[in-house]
Amino acid sequence: MTNVDDMGTVYVRELGIDDIAPVYHLGEGLFTSDLYPYLYRTWDEWEVIGLYNTDPEYCLVAEIDEELAGFILGTIITKASWTYGYILWLGVNPMFQRRGVADKLVDKIVARMIEDGARFMLVDTDPTNVPAVKFFNRKGFGNIRQHIFLSMNLSKHEHYGRLIDYEHQKAERAGYRRAAPQRVPRTRPAIRARKTDGFASDAVLNPLVNEITTEDQAPI
Repeated sequence: MTNVDDMGTVYVRELGIDDIAPVYHLGEGLFTSDLYPYLYRTWDEWEVIGLYNTDPEYCLVAEIDEELAGFILGTIITKASWTYGYILWLGVNPMFQRRGVADKLVDKIVARMIEDGARFMLVDTDPTNVPAVKFFNRKGFGNIRQHIFLSMNLSKHEHYGRLIDYEHQKAERAGYRRAAPQRVPRTRPAIRARKTDGFASDAVLNPLVNEITTEDQAPI
């Protein structure tokens, strides 16, 4: 079903399979590592594909003049006593900001989740994303709780240094072996087993293969 705003410019519809790539690339341009490292860390194409497969009715796109203006991706979480609506992603094309795109998307998904039994709504965003926080406050979301994310630069870890040293030494050893002249092994004449008149010779074991007794065999 297609919704048209009062001005006839913003169209909201369900995300289709042909929208997956454009939505992913729009999010890729919005959730950058320098601006929003938390959002950048979790945004990938499988996020879009997975939600499209499991919750298509909560994956919506907005269009203006047949161009992708924004998207919203959500899901429903059912617990023993509550059914939660959860907005996971909301993105607006910078070309179409201040056109009511985000409002249309949020209003539509909230209405759908209420119809499907949701009695509580959740949304999260990077705490440094001040415009998003202000927007959701204006839409009625509150009771802010902040997550703490800790990080460590693994290139400064002692194990990382040992690993790099090991790889360098291995590469040097490999280069030395390639450069060293190859020794041609001397061959010995083959030794034939003695034959007994009238009988075929017994089989000769390869001397480089150790015989394994029953007691020495490892379980398979």
